[in-house]
Amino acid sequence: MVTGAAGRIGRPVLSLLASRGVAATALVLEDPGSLPAGRVVVGSAEDVDVVRSAMEGADAVIHLAARPAPHYDTPVDVFAGNTRATFIVLEEAGIAGVRRAVIASSYGATGLPWTREPVPPAYLPIDEALPPVVEDPYGLSKQADELTAAMMARRHGLTVVALRYPFVGGVEERLAAHARSLAEDPSRGVRDLWSYLDVRDAALAAVSALSVSDGRAHVAFVAAPTTLVPVPTAELLRRYLPGVPVRRALPGRSVPVDTSAAARLFGFAAQYPYSDGSGAAAG
Repeated sequence: MVTGAAGRIGRPVLSLLASRGVAATALVLEDPGSLPAGRVVVGSAEDVDVVRSAMEGADAVIHLAARPAPHYDTPVDVFAGNTRATFIVLEEAGIAGVRRAVIASSYGATGLPWTREPVPPAYLPIDEALPPVVEDPYGLSKQADELTAAMMARRHGLTVVALRYPFVGGVEERLAAHARSLAEDPSRGVRDLWSYLDVRDAALAAVSALSVSDGRAHVAFVAAPTTLVPVPTAELLRRYLPGVPVRRALPGRSVPVDTSAAARLFGFAAQYPYSDGSGAAAG
């Protein structure tokens, strides 16, 4: 069962599952009528009855439904809506006997993107142990989602992998526009550490993470292996993050985000580097 199935990552997830012959139920707020799913349930992931209906027959869950940034609603609705949906989806999964789930967390769980004043990370490359500096309701909701995942693992023996996604885009204009913006002014990417992920890799991460089945909760960053800006990482760090401890070498355009947990847990490696069409790839 896939929530947020008509969204930026949800559609590629459904397409990937369909290409592998995996039947899926899509939970959507509105049915666009073109989803590659065996069954479509219309309603909110914040509604217990809707989620319970969508969960029928499922043996795994990919939960992607959420307000995707602090400004997408009121602060209360961003936090309360996101956390309510995650609690309901994982609780209903556990009750239904589902034992594998993947949820969309976010790079925003660090708090770095939306602090009132820029805050440098405690060290680089960042990893899942980085001390958070959250000041916004979205980042807080993702932290709460990760705690909910840990509780549900203990409560139901449910394996949950929370994927900390960076900026996600695809062959559509969104990723290209972001790449152009960073090339014009790399300072615009400091808060996100110039990280990104193609939507196809975002879908691959979600589906691949379903292979984890140890009855525990895990958090893992996923990102393309290099930055989206055509400047060596060492130069970016010297220019924009001087004084931040660098714990290991970051040669070339290596992204300063440690994705080794995702590689270790479910063998993830990004397959779709961004290219501006000139033949030069960014990942």
